[in-house]
Amino acid sequence: MLKPKVCVLITDGTNCDEELAYAFEKFGGQAISVHVNELRNKNKKFKDFQILALPGGFAYGDDVASGKILAVELISFLKDQLTEYINKGGLIIGICNGFQVLVRAGLLPFNSFGKMEATLAQNDSGHFECLWVNVRTEKSRCLFLKPKTTLVQLAINHGEGRFYANPKTIARVEHSELVVFRYTDKFGKPTQTYPANPNGSINAVAGICDLSGRILGLMPHPEKFVDLTQHPNWRRQKFEKPHGSFVFEEILEYVRGS
Repeated sequence: MLKPKVCVLITDGTNCDEELAYAFEKFGGQAISVHVNELRNKNKKFKDFQILALPGGFAYGDDVASGKILAVELISFLKDQLTEYINKGGLIIGICNGFQVLVRAGLLPFNSFGKMEATLAQNDSGHFECLWVNVRTEKSRCLFLKPKTTLVQLAINHGEGRFYANPKTIARVEHSELVVFRYTDKFGKPTQTYPANPNGSINAVAGICDLSGRILGLMPHPEKFVDLTQHPNWRRQKFEKPHGSFVFEEILEYVRGS
């Protein structure tokens, strides 16, 4: 069977694209780095891929706000092309800065392209956070992650990761089962306590999907734990498998089965 094709979207300031491409390749995908200008010039098109992956980093230096300029670029120049891709069943995953882009573009949480209904605000600590956290996967609408509750350890690296929205929006996100990941304490209980919740995110939200279940955004970096030796305590903890691997295994498995 042909390998699922993954568009790893890059622009000035993205810096986790190679790790993301490596993760998809490791589990059987064909990852191709595509600069946003190639899409604007129509040298490459979203419709030629099954998965669109927005990596972490600091797109355009996070000027104005994290992910804002790339989000505006998607809305202003690529809205029709991206809308067609989504309507035809294309999958999207945004990690860290990629999640910020999806939220600021309005694709998350409700796929209201061009209308921002939530935000990822500055961490409560007031500074950049770089640490490993416990994250629990939730039973959610996400189509390509299997419905289960699992506790994993993943790395986070961000200054603006606090998921925030008005109470009505938060209630809709929860009621619609859009929360895919939550920060937890060591016992797997969602927490608002720092540093287990590294940014103060409402309801300990670490990642969400849209109403279709085809668009996923998360602040933790699964691509940074797809080899056992990537964890700083891999010798002592004796992990059975890298905790980030399931994200890539399952999204690729979903595409192969579609």
